[in-house]
Amino acid sequence: MTRKYVSGGTELVFEQYHVPADTGIEIHVRNKRPASMTHFRADRTIVMIHGATFSSGSLYDVPFNGMSFLDFLAAAGYDVHALDVRGYGHSSRPSEMESPADDSAPVVGTDIGVRDLGAVVDHVRSLRGLERVCVFGMSWGGTVAGAYTSRNEDKVEKLSLLAPQWLSDKPIPIDAGGPLSAYRLVPVRESKARWLSTAPEYGRATLIPDGWFEQWADFTLAEDPWSKERTPDLIRASNGPIQDIRDYWRAGRKYYNPSDIRVPVLLVHGEWDIDVPIDLAQALFLELKHAPYRKWVEIGEATHLVLLEKNRLLAYRAIRDFFDEEFVPEVSLQNR
Repeated sequence: MTRKYVSGGTELVFEQYHVPADTGIEIHVRNKRPASMTHFRADRTIVMIHGATFSSGSLYDVPFNGMSFLDFLAAAGYDVHALDVRGYGHSSRPSEMESPADDSAPVVGTDIGVRDLGAVVDHVRSLRGLERVCVFGMSWGGTVAGAYTSRNEDKVEKLSLLAPQWLSDKPIPIDAGGPLSAYRLVPVRESKARWLSTAPEYGRATLIPDGWFEQWADFTLAEDPWSKERTPDLIRASNGPIQDIRDYWRAGRKYYNPSDIRVPVLLVHGEWDIDVPIDLAQALFLELKHAPYRKWVEIGEATHLVLLEKNRLLAYRAIRDFFDEEFVPEVSLQNR
């Protein structure tokens, strides 16, 4: 599907396509870019991956006030490709996710996420004739993006992470405990109370502008056909990422080594994020010791879902500015 529309005063192209992964699995991708774009560059091409619960459409493409995060980046001159890992959004579901959840162990762990991200990166590189692309990921997607970059630096121009997972000696809210089945059912319309509860009481009334939650919930439910056919107001989310929290992040085991990342990195974090508290984000930031340069942006009055909240534009602009900038170390200037 291809269509043109105007957002942010710029005519954009919106395409959706699928990338073959394993046998019987196709990865859905949303692509937005300026309609005038005819030349593609590594530093203007971004591949994006979502977190452990919601799809890329749900997190990055709900058009609040007529503009989504993907619209914002495309209007800024970027060719943006946002993928749904298998089991999410409009990508194929593993067979275990089409059966009762208790019939199978957790599916679609981080290894699978890295594989699916790699398939889309390679597709975009081939499609656009590029050696590298920029990569963005949030939460569990930040783990996937970080791990992929640590192993494929020759394919990544820059890396931006929003609230990525890291080692924790405290319980992680997304893991409610107990046995894990293949997937969990998420009550989308009931999630507002939990979302607001992560902010201080004084900030809750204004955190999500009027009408935004309802718009987001409608969009999110439309991302999973089961919410219409079998489980009204519920979506499926794979439990593989939760199993990996137990096997890695709560067990003191690094899934990947951030010091192996040798491309520029931006880390964005929200002041009120209890899913990835500031000490976890800082610990990861300090591990990025071999990045050519690294930046930290803290967004005030923002939770883990900052991209869907009143201060979303602060995060949008920080990420855009990082990808925009051409950084030349001062020592290089002195040697010219």
